[in-house]
Amino acid sequence: MGDLLFLAHRVPYPPDRGDKIRSYNILKHLAKRHRVHLAAFADDEADERAAEEGLKPLVAKMHIERRTRSRGAAAMLALATHKSVSVTAFAHKGMAGFVDRLLADEPIEQVYVFSGQMAQYAPSDRPFVMDFVDMDSEKFAAYGRAAKPPMRWMWQREARRLFHFERETARRAVVSLFVSEAEATLFRTRTKLADEQVQVLENGIDLEGYRPAPHPAGQAPLIVFTGQMDYPPNIEAAGSFAREVMPMICARVPDARFAIVGRKPDASLIALAGKHGVEVTGEVADVRPWLVEADAVVAPLRIARGIQNKVLEAMAMGRPVVASRQAYEGIDAEPGRDLIVADGSQAEADAVIALLSDPDRAEAIGAAARARVEARYAWDARLAPLDAMLEHI
Repeated sequence: MGDLLFLAHRVPYPPDRGDKIRSYNILKHLAKRHRVHLAAFADDEADERAAEEGLKPLVAKMHIERRTRSRGAAAMLALATHKSVSVTAFAHKGMAGFVDRLLADEPIEQVYVFSGQMAQYAPSDRPFVMDFVDMDSEKFAAYGRAAKPPMRWMWQREARRLFHFERETARRAVVSLFVSEAEATLFRTRTKLADEQVQVLENGIDLEGYRPAPHPAGQAPLIVFTGQMDYPPNIEAAGSFAREVMPMICARVPDARFAIVGRKPDASLIALAGKHGVEVTGEVADVRPWLVEADAVVAPLRIARGIQNKVLEAMAMGRPVVASRQAYEGIDAEPGRDLIVADGSQAEADAVIALLSDPDRAEAIGAAARARVEARYAWDARLAPLDAMLEHI
């Protein structure tokens, strides 16, 4: 098949966080079938090195642009220009210039746009697939509902501006993709677009990389939360679990530990370390050893969009998961058999205590979780519909 331009808001390598896991696996899938050119933003020097080391073998031409505009500067510019802050943060003349030159020099037949911020670079004269992943505008609307003035006004403004941009982008795209049917249905309802214009492309899981390993015996019970720990929904989830749930767990299981595992932990989380068994690891080279040691993995998110990779990873490694309704939404699994769904501090505490008190049941749930992801979430199967979409285009 022909040349394809892949636009990504963040370097899609290494696949060590939610958006990069999806973008890398899609890019790798497309590179088997197309001559792919990549244009992406880098957050820092590590991103630039990762692109050179991990992506060059997959692509023909590659352009990585360091994103230097701060969120504060983007917010001021967005207010002045009546645009979304999210879109303005990724507006860059260097990126636009590369895309223009590439379209002039290479026989680009199709464009794959990963994340809504990059739609501003989608050409008007080529068909493009818009992979929104999640409905970001709804995430900002949720922030607004939870915040107090003046941040409530800022989040509500961003939700309105970004939704307008998402809707207009979807009208231009050949098809818009979302990671779950719940996200796609919400978008169709809000935009009034037809079913064929808004479709689902689910996430998968690396079943070889994430697989069960012997669980160590004789250690103090360990509860684990994983994620990017400067991301507001993760900060809120881990912080509220540490403050509200761990005291109840420790009252019943005094030696229980709660590890918050992930890069760039917020100061509010670091301050919780040492209280009620809380540990804050910061960045780790690999989250899998922590999952192997976990007696329970928790995902108590109050704000969540799409499919939570942290839940799929823990399930793939055969660990029992306690997830909120929001974190469970979009995952095709049976509560009570493949994972535990619990909402609210008391319910979460009861669910975790029950798992710690009954290792056999915990192991049975973990085994069922692994079987479910094997049957449902292999990457090749999840991405197979993409080939038909692109052939149709």
